[in-house]
Amino acid sequence: MALKVQDQSPEVAAMAVNWPIAEALLGGTVAMRAAGAAYLPKWPNEEQPSYNTRLSVATLFPAFGRTIGVMSGKPFSKQLTLADDVPEKIKTWCDDADQQGNNLHTFSAAVMAEALGFGICGVLVDYPKVGEGVRTLAQERELGVRPYLVFVRHSQILGWKSMRTGGVTRLTQLRLAETKEVSDGEFGVKNEPRVRVLEPGKWSVYRPGARAEDDWTLEEGGVTTLTEIPFVPFYGKKLGFMCGVSPLLDLAHLNVKHWQSQSDQDTILHVARVPILAMIGADENSSLTVGASSAVKLPLNADMKFVEHTGKAIEAGETSLEKLEAQMVQTGAELLVVKPGEQKSATQSNNDAEANKSDLQRITEIVEDGLDQVLQFMAAWVKEPQGGHASLFKDFGAGSLSDASAQLILSMQQAGLITKQTAIREQQRRGMLAADIDPEDELAAVDEEGPALGAMDDPNADPNIDPLTGLPKKKPDPAAA
Repeated sequence: MALKVQDQSPEVAAMAVNWPIAEALLGGTVAMRAAGAAYLPKWPNEEQPSYNTRLSVATLFPAFGRTIGVMSGKPFSKQLTLADDVPEKIKTWCDDADQQGNNLHTFSAAVMAEALGFGICGVLVDYPKVGEGVRTLAQERELGVRPYLVFVRHSQILGWKSMRTGGVTRLTQLRLAETKEVSDGEFGVKNEPRVRVLEPGKWSVYRPGARAEDDWTLEEGGVTTLTEIPFVPFYGKKLGFMCGVSPLLDLAHLNVKHWQSQSDQDTILHVARVPILAMIGADENSSLTVGASSAVKLPLNADMKFVEHTGKAIEAGETSLEKLEAQMVQTGAELLVVKPGEQKSATQSNNDAEANKSDLQRITEIVEDGLDQVLQFMAAWVKEPQGGHASLFKDFGAGSLSDASAQLILSMQQAGLITKQTAIREQQRRGMLAADIDPEDELAAVDEEGPALGAMDDPNADPNIDPLTGLPKKKPDPAAA
């Protein structure tokens, strides 16, 4: 059956199977609770009120979201740089790349986070519509019209057509879901669905029919000066042209498992904290009064005692959660581990630094190439011969899985997800710290030592001397005031 303009293609539908789990985890505890039984199944014979209570108190350990934040942040821990071959006006435009106040560095960081989380997203290099009276490029420049970037999220991609020419696969059609803000009464607004169809040299926008079963109709359209569709795909783990999957999908499933196991653990803790009073050998007429000044009369040989949980199941649950958390750390850290590259020919680079890279470094290079395409499309809109190149920080590969997971543990502690004691224990388990260090004693010793060197001012320091240079501070010129 032929697809309608608003339908997902089979390729997109195949990728979309993995999106709900990532969306729920990135939405945090609120989104996971809203997903209900999809990620927290009911127990056999569990009453709905009991399940609702269990769901309402469940909390998420945000390993998936935090790992994406850490990994996507590493290439942007240093400022994105534009090479000298980037035209000056494009550099200026990159200070507000999307015309919403985000520079290219901030905009690109969001794109990479989306690619790591969902495997696919994109950037559309768009150009504003100009009035009929504007006919020349000079007139457009006078009006301040210029190309800008549009962040296309994973769920907006509906389908595409492509053609391979000259050894390069190019888009011949792209369908994107979007919304249009329209008035809703005197004061309100609402967003109505639209589908934008892009083809080389032209574009069109479709809107829904009056009824749900009606076909969508053409709302507007136009032509462009470009011979290509100005869209650049970005991938997490590339599966093919316009197809990708999150490299952290296994971590997402582990995180859901932790969500379920944590709920079980919370439930058993709640039950174990309430001891049960048992009366053994008492007849049905025995009465019970509980209180500090009360006594209980029991028949001969009868017994009464509190029955408490042994704690074995609680201990087993805690151990299971700790193992799951360790697995999540290891899985996320694998992106940082330097891996041998593919065999290279004699004409290719023999540099070991080029051959041995982590998965995150390889993804960063793909993002870098995508940004070069974005700059080229910006140049094409204004008839510049080239857009130049962008560079990202890539010197963050770890030599081993232990090194990588140690970095992730440190980031989680600094973010407040785990305590300092837990961080020390995890580093001990990885062999980064001596096994005989007692975390409590170590933290107490740190408190006794006081702030680290340079973390506080020297009370004996001369206020007129610059502590960094050792030279007298420059006094303000009274005449300048």
